[in-house]
Amino acid sequence: MQLHRTDVIDGAIAILDEYGLADLTMRKLAGSLRVQPGALYWHFPNKQALLGAVADRILAPMEDQVATEDWADQLDELAHRLRDSLLAYRDGAELVSATYASRLTTSKGRERMVAAALRAGMPRPEAELAAFTLLHYILGQTVDEQSRIQMDSVGALTEDASPLADTIDATARFDFGLRLFIAGIQHRLGVHQR
Repeated sequence: MQLHRTDVIDGAIAILDEYGLADLTMRKLAGSLRVQPGALYWHFPNKQALLGAVADRILAPMEDQVATEDWADQLDELAHRLRDSLLAYRDGAELVSATYASRLTTSKGRERMVAAALRAGMPRPEAELAAFTLLHYILGQTVDEQSRIQMDSVGALTEDASPLADTIDATARFDFGLRLFIAGIQHRLGVHQR
């Protein structure tokens, strides 16, 4: 059987979902695909390139059409879509965060956020900064959420770890921060328009 690039990505995602990012090694992946580790390097020059491809797969929903023309609704939809994409995979936020930091993902999700901010009337430099800020908010919030889920699943969370975090649903916390972010853009645009 010939090994294809998509087979390698599928195998990496299967390991990610079952064992987590820390256990996603080229050796383990080669074993699960029943090939020698060198066979993986035919498709990916190194593990970082593989992680970039896995991140692109995780972020694929960011390429789908946005359902609205309103810039604030677009940012809301893109933010929720990104969060949902990250939560769909174990350690998805951690993996995507690392690939964004090292510029290994080719996803245009951040650029779509820039476009929404430009549509709102922000100058390009501010739209770029706004998109990075929103991206980092989503990644950080989701890394925390996934870490808490994993720690809770093994009984590692203590009762007094964060009383507020335990009383507010993770989606409600996310939505609160997102509303603050969008309101901040609206306020800033109001200040510039005077």
